[in-house]
Amino acid sequence: MERAARITKQELLERIFHDDFENLKGKRLRMTRVRVPGKEVCLAHVISRSETRIYQNLALHIGAHEGEDHTGESIGLVRFTPWEAVVVAADVAMKSANVELGFMDRFCGTLIITGRLAEVQTAVEEVVRFFKETLGFRTCEVHRS
Repeated sequence: MERAARITKQELLERIFHDDFENLKGKRLRMTRVRVPGKEVCLAHVISRSETRIYQNLALHIGAHEGEDHTGESIGLVRFTPWEAVVVAADVAMKSANVELGFMDRFCGTLIITGRLAEVQTAVEEVVRFFKETLGFRTCEVHRS
């Protein structure tokens, strides 16, 4: 496969602004990257057996889960666009396996579930399958570590 040639910042600006480039020379420009959410499951990962520090770094030991010790349990991570899809994913995950909702962020599209390995694996796979087959989302493979 042939790689695309790299372009300089100058060449990029010339391509973007075409005819206006001469008028913009010397002026301060601010470029913003914008991601337009599509219908996508862009991350689906299962952590087989977690350690205490993983739960703590993900803050899964505070809030509603304060005082609980989930060391050794599995963690399922799934990321969506549009972000609101995470609400549907949480529903599908909870109904498809005996898992706990660790974290759900409808503003970033992140779902974290916890439980026994077989249950978490089943829930993540069912979420990906449902979004692909029923909702027509572009999906990724489920990975496991």
